[in-house]
Parts: sequence; C-alpha cells; structure tokens
Amino acid sequence: MEQQLRKSYLDAMEITQWVVRRPPAPEMEKRPAQPLAPEPATAAKAEPPARPSTKPAADHDAPPAWLNEAPLLDEECQPGEASDAAEQLPPRSIVADLGWDALQQHISACKACELHCSRKQTVFGTGSPQADLLIIGEAPGADEDHLGEPFMGRAGKLLNAMLKAIGFERSQVYIANILKCRPPDNRDPHVDEVSHCRPYLMRQIELINPKVILAVGRVSAQNLLESTDTLGRLRGRTHHFGAGNIPLIATYHPTYLLRSPEQKAKSWQDLQQVLTLLQQ
Repeated sequence: MEQQLRKSYLDAMEITQWVVRRPPAPEMEKRPAQPLAPEPATAAKAEPPARPSTKPAADHDAPPAWLNEAPLLDEECQPGEASDAAEQLPPRSIVADLGWDALQQHISACKACELHCSRKQTVFGTGSPQADLLIIGEAPGADEDHLGEPFMGRAGKLLNAMLKAIGFERSQVYIANILKCRPPDNRDPHVDEVSHCRPYLMRQIELINPKVILAVGRVSAQNLLESTDTLGRLRGRTHHFGAGNIPLIATYHPTYLLRSPEQKAKSWQDLQQVLTLLQQ
C-alpha cells in the first residue's frame, strides 16, 4: 500500500502515527504542517446495489432529552414475567421460509421475550441486503432504540470511519445485531433473549449470504462462535461460521475503542484481515 494512501486510512481511524521530521533550515520560517487530503475511498464491490446512503446522527455536546425518558411499557406487559415464546415466536421452519420484507414484519411485531415491554421499536438492520460484508453487533442502545437503526451516535460515527478506512460506505455493507430490541440500561443480553432472536438473525445471514462476517464486540463474537473465550483470544485469527463456513473476524466494539483508543491499532489489523478475505 502506498504511504500516502495508508496514512489517509489510518487518519480516518484516528490512529496516531509517528514520523521522523528534519529540523527546518535556520533561514526558513516554521509553518504548521498541513494534513494530507484523504483520497476518496473506493468500494470493494464493483457494482453495489443502489440504496440510499445512511448517515449517523449528528453529535451534540449535550445528550438529547429523550435519552432520559422513562421507557414506555406495553399495557399487557408484566415486567419480570417472560412472554409465552411458543405462542409469540414463529417456529424456526416458518422463519426459514420468510422473505426479507416478511422477516422484517415478524421482527417488528415480536413479543417472544419481555424486551418488547420497554422498547420504543425493534431494530432490524441497515445497509445493502446484497452486501459482501455483514457486520453484527450486540444489541440496540438508547440512540438505536429511538431511531430504529443500529450503530448510531459516536460509536456509529467511528464505525463509519473504520469502514471508510477499508474502502466502504455504510450503505455498501449490512449492519445488524444479535438482539433486535434494546435491553434495559444497555445490560448484556440474557440467554433466552439471544435464543428468541437467533432464528431471525440466522435468516438474515442466509438471505444476505455474505462473503465475510465481522463480529463487533465480545457479546457478538461469543454468541456467534458459541464460545466463552475473551475477545482478546478470539480476535487475530479467521473463524468460520455456520454450514457455509463463512469467514468470521472478531474485533473490538467502537464504544470500547472510544474508551480505549490505544486499541485502535489492533482493530486496524482486524479490518485489514477483513479486506484480504473480501478480495480473495
């Protein structure tokens, strides 16, 4: 990779680079270094499907008022009591036959677990259903629950920069989550919640049929790989998912990278591995 292109990619991910600079000649006036203009990213897919571009919500210094609003409970809901999954969740055989639109309708009406009591809306996913790269996160947060789209806010902005670093726009990949509803207080998903959502996610994967899956965060990686290993042990190598042996790469969640920016270099290595797999 040419040095200038590599620098623009690393700048997009806000990874600090150290370079040796020669002292200016005595007679020359010091001038502030001008940043290199990033070269336009090019999509790995030659003819991506025409879909509207999705932009992350603008960041503000103060959080929006709705972040502190109390959840709206379903009148028929009894928090602490699980719904009857046998009645609410379509059998796996039915889910396996659903098309894209029908699947989205089923998910929007799902009451298989008590998460439907506090959600504002379900979060199906976003991007191109014909994408080569499928990104799977953990669960919707407050922004996502309000806006109905995964990876919004600061974490979504960083994810967009990470994608651009390997030549993709957000609309050219598909982004989904392990869960389709927000857990209260952004807690980790419960086992039964993951179990109820799994048929929906499996059908999404079947319909998209991606070349590569990027598991973002510990919860996503452990559930997809059915492993209890730490994310540090799971990342750095290529796994394979499902009967189709889809290559799967595990990496850090953007929210974690915002707290621990020193780990961005490792995420950059993971993204390069994804790009290599996509180009094979």
